[in-house]
Amino acid sequence: MVTDIKDIKEIRKKLGLTQGQLAKRANVSQSLIAKIEASRLDPTYSNAMKIFTALNDLGTKQEIKAEQIMSEKVISAIPDELIKDTINKMKKHGFSQLPVIQDHKATGIISESIILNSLIEKKGRYVEDIMESAPPVISSNTSISVISNLLKYFQMVIISKKGKLIGVITRTDLLAKMYNNNK
Repeated sequence: MVTDIKDIKEIRKKLGLTQGQLAKRANVSQSLIAKIEASRLDPTYSNAMKIFTALNDLGTKQEIKAEQIMSEKVISAIPDELIKDTINKMKKHGFSQLPVIQDHKATGIISESIILNSLIEKKGRYVEDIMESAPPVISSNTSISVISNLLKYFQMVIISKKGKLIGVITRTDLLAKMYNNNK
């Protein structure tokens, strides 16, 4: 258990938390955390215990985050790409689905099944003609439990950090991570 006020900043940083996030979890103000870390304030016993408890709980329950699972190399299609070019790209990289991205924003998703349906129905030449709605875009620090729930309903999730798309997670990525953790 954390017992020294001087350790709060170091432990908070190791857990990847901002002062605001720690304050929210400990049910204290962010300014209180800042003053304690700057050694400008000695907290009351009850506030110190709230902070210590929050840090200890986080340390023992540290969940895997999106950026630990994601595939960083984002192979994508663009809306005005020919479907045949997207098929070649999927084949080349061994993917069954791709996000559709334009101007650094997710605009849709294209998959083998979407393409097959379009070929059977003889509709569309371009990705934008047949793509489906964009998958969810989540923060890089989203927990594995949230990701797992999203992947029950979506083929993939796109990972964002400070507004920039930095990766994707598919069901296969999640299964591989879970399998490796349970070995």
